[in-house]
Amino acid sequence: MQEIDHGDLHPVPMLRSLAEHQKESRRGGKPSRWALAFSGGADSLALLLIFWAEGRGRWGRDFVVLHFDHRLRGAASTADARFCRQVCRALGVACVVGRWSGARKGASEAEARAARQAFFAREMKRRNLRLLWLAHQQDDIAETMLMRLARGSGAGGLAAPRPVQEMSDGRIHLRPMLTLKKSEIEKALRKAGAVWREDASNQRDDHFRNRVRRSVLPAWLKAAGRDAVAGAARSRELLEEDETALEAWVDQIACLRRGVLDVTALRGLPRAVVRRALHRWLLAVRPATDLSRQGFEMLLAAVEKGAPTRFSLGRTDFAVIRQGRLALKRG
Repeated sequence: MQEIDHGDLHPVPMLRSLAEHQKESRRGGKPSRWALAFSGGADSLALLLIFWAEGRGRWGRDFVVLHFDHRLRGAASTADARFCRQVCRALGVACVVGRWSGARKGASEAEARAARQAFFAREMKRRNLRLLWLAHQQDDIAETMLMRLARGSGAGGLAAPRPVQEMSDGRIHLRPMLTLKKSEIEKALRKAGAVWREDASNQRDDHFRNRVRRSVLPAWLKAAGRDAVAGAARSRELLEEDETALEAWVDQIACLRRGVLDVTALRGLPRAVVRRALHRWLLAVRPATDLSRQGFEMLLAAVEKGAPTRFSLGRTDFAVIRQGRLALKRG
C-alpha cells in the first residue's frame, strides 16, 4: 500500500496544529499521549494513516488506537476487531479493543453509541489521556442535521458534530476531517491501494441514520441541484457561531450561583438567552426527574414571567421562584 497523498485529502489544519497541543500538554517534560477511535471503516482508516504519517518528525507515534466491538454482527464484528489489530500491528501503534458486554439483538443506535462512548471515557481515564481524535466527515454533518431537524433540535444540537468538543469530564473530542466528503476519502484510499472494512448493516434500513443516508440524503441532493452537503456544513459552522455567542452572553450575565438562578437578571432578555440559563440551572441542581419538553417550556415561561411559582419536577422536587430567585426545593 502506498502512503496516502495528503493533496488528495487537502491539508488538515487541525492535524498540522497538533504540535501546539503537544506543547500545552507536557507533563514533567514528557508530552501526553492521545487516543484515536478506529472502527476499521474508510473514514477512520484514513484518519489513522494521516495521523501516523503526520506524526513522523512532528509529535511522534506514541498514541493509542481504540476500537469498540459492539458484538451486534456476529463473526463480522469479530473480523472488524481482528482487522483493526492487524492494521495497528503493521503501523507499530498500540491498539485497545473493547467489547460490549451488554450487547443484545435489536439494540438501538443510542444504546450502542452510549456503550462506545463509555468505553472511550473509561480507557482514556485509565491511561490518563485527554484528546480523542474522531473521523467524522462532511456527509456525517448533513446526516446528523437532518436527523436532529426531525426531532426539533436547536442551534446547539444542529451545530454537531463539532470540530472541537469539550466533554463534561474534561476530555476533548477532535474531528479534523469535517471539511472532507466520504467520496473524497474513499477515492484517496483506493489510489493508495488501501483496503478497509465495510459494515453490511449500513446497507439495511434498520436504523434512522441508515434510512437518512440511503434514501433521504440522495433525494435531498437531487432536489437541491447543488452541493447541499457543503451547504449543511456551512450552516453547521454558522449555527456553532450563534450558539457560542449566546453561551458567552449567559456567561457575562453571571446569573447562576450555588444552584440559584437570578431571574431578575434575565428580565427582558431574548428567550434564547433565558433558555440557556435555565438549562444551566437544571444541570447544576440535577432534579430527580428529567423534564419533558413540554414541562421545560412551561418552566421557561414561568422564569420569563418572574412571578412567584412552585413547579413540580417529579415526586419530591420543586422549582420554586421567590423574590426573583429560582431554586430547587425537595419534599
